[in-house]
Amino acid sequence: MTPASRPLKVAIIYGTRPEAIKLAPLIQRMAKQPERFTPLSIVTAQHREMLDQVLELFSIKPEYDLDIIKPRQTLAEITSRAIVGLDGILAKEMPDVVVVQGDTSTTFVGALAAFYHKIPVAYVEAGLRTQDKYSPFPEEMNRRLTTVIGDAHFAPTEESRQCLLAEGIPTERVWVTGNTVIDALQDVLSWGDLSEHPVIKLLAGQRMIFVTSHRRENQGKPQEQICDALLELVQKYPDVTVVFPVHLSPAVRDTVFPKLKGKERIILLDPTDYIETIHFLQASYLVMTDSGGIQEEAPSLGKPVLVLRESTERPEGIAAGTSKLVGTDKDRIVAEASELLSNPEAYRKMAETANPFGDGKACDRILDLIAQMVVRRQS
Repeated sequence: MTPASRPLKVAIIYGTRPEAIKLAPLIQRMAKQPERFTPLSIVTAQHREMLDQVLELFSIKPEYDLDIIKPRQTLAEITSRAIVGLDGILAKEMPDVVVVQGDTSTTFVGALAAFYHKIPVAYVEAGLRTQDKYSPFPEEMNRRLTTVIGDAHFAPTEESRQCLLAEGIPTERVWVTGNTVIDALQDVLSWGDLSEHPVIKLLAGQRMIFVTSHRRENQGKPQEQICDALLELVQKYPDVTVVFPVHLSPAVRDTVFPKLKGKERIILLDPTDYIETIHFLQASYLVMTDSGGIQEEAPSLGKPVLVLRESTERPEGIAAGTSKLVGTDKDRIVAEASELLSNPEAYRKMAETANPFGDGKACDRILDLIAQMVVRRQS
């Protein structure tokens, strides 16, 4: 039976919450087209609890779960356990194509395992770059290495496409599709009114700063600077409350909790699930983050974003004016946040700028391109 006359077996490999969020709408749409696709969901679970929240939310039951997570695991341990586990699965299943997304160790290892079996790789959210191999670490190099292996590259923006072309990827292997995170966001919003989080009910009359910070390069001194900036902001603005879901990484929690626990108008939470995160973004006045996905989601909800990093692989938001790159220096963070908290015109300008990251139709484009890619390769 030829690929054109049977459903394509598509292995989707992922291991973290952000990957799951961005791949969930793709998996769901694939499952609704059984005449075209047989999706095979494979998780490494390099992050366990935060991944499981998304799988439950989108009702996804992976066919394979490597469950590689261990306390304080190193990058080498993640890589070695994932490659061994994925090798056996791909040898057994031999899918028509492997789909990977984003910038995690699972992304790179998934592409590498597919290459070892000569299975074509479709790369979702391709072409994001900071041009600094150590920032974000290890994500920048994960992206570059995955690009070298990839066969089809689905760039979220024209700028991402241009990055890939500059690196020598042939133009016929690169497509601008938009970012699937906007598909996921629109899916969740379409489910109806989100129930109010009890924390939000306590904040009547307060302006919320919603904060996330977990990047490896921000651990230690940079994380301390971020915390010090939050303390100064709540002291400076009596009507401001900080809501900070703290990543499960011990390296993050060991800094954040000693600095911020018990401080007035600073609320520390365990990691929020995706619906909770969207609800907090909707209810926030301002967002501070080093997360990639939130840089894309918050502008869709009209929320200004201060990016707590020295560089970003999402410069489209900076160029459009939906976000500002403020780094991790305490004084810079306080100054930029104060401008938005004190200057209504500066706030309005960022809040009303159109989101450059997508229109909610990325998954449909990607599915059509995957089908064309496999048929061309195997016919």
